[in-house]
Amino acid sequence: MTFPIVNAGEGNSVFVVDDDRSVRRALGRLLSSAGYHVESFESAEQFLESGFIGHAGCVIVDLQMPGISGLELQRRLVDEMVDMPVVFLTGHGDIPSSVQAMKDGAIDFLTKPVEADRLFEVVPQALRAGAERRVRTAEIESIRERAALLTARETEVMHLVASGRLNKQIAYELGTSEKTIKVHRARVMEKMHVSSVAELVRLVDRLTASL
Repeated sequence: MTFPIVNAGEGNSVFVVDDDRSVRRALGRLLSSAGYHVESFESAEQFLESGFIGHAGCVIVDLQMPGISGLELQRRLVDEMVDMPVVFLTGHGDIPSSVQAMKDGAIDFLTKPVEADRLFEVVPQALRAGAERRVRTAEIESIRERAALLTARETEVMHLVASGRLNKQIAYELGTSEKTIKVHRARVMEKMHVSSVAELVRLVDRLTASL
């Protein structure tokens, strides 16, 4: 079999979490042979304490393990908003577990023993998903940082402008002059780095959706 070769490095890391040593070794050999950087852990606890949480890459984790299960590990990553896509390994998966895992954003399930073709289909998919999530997270963080520069009144004006209100309507609602609203509006556009109301609306929508 010819393995797909990738460039090892940032974004091509795969973290294997399984209490079965033979599984860890087999997956490590396969993935390393294709150029992936592999780190293996015998438990979810060991992985959580490793310092790799939040690194670019994906996690391949056994569904059921002593201590913290694969599902519990995935839930912790979701709760802490860690952008590390999860692929599950299972020799005895069940439908409720599969449904819950997919609801929480799992990329896929791999059945033991893992077929190489399937592995090399799912891992690139997981890494792409992780890269896309990190881009979205960075964009949202940038929007939040810009919004944090607004004063309380500028924030009010921003949301009213984004809702489609005209300057005179905003002035009436806030009990001030239209000239003052124009000044606030100009500052909002400058601080949010946008040049049109349409752009501002998109940013406000994304900011609201992320809350």
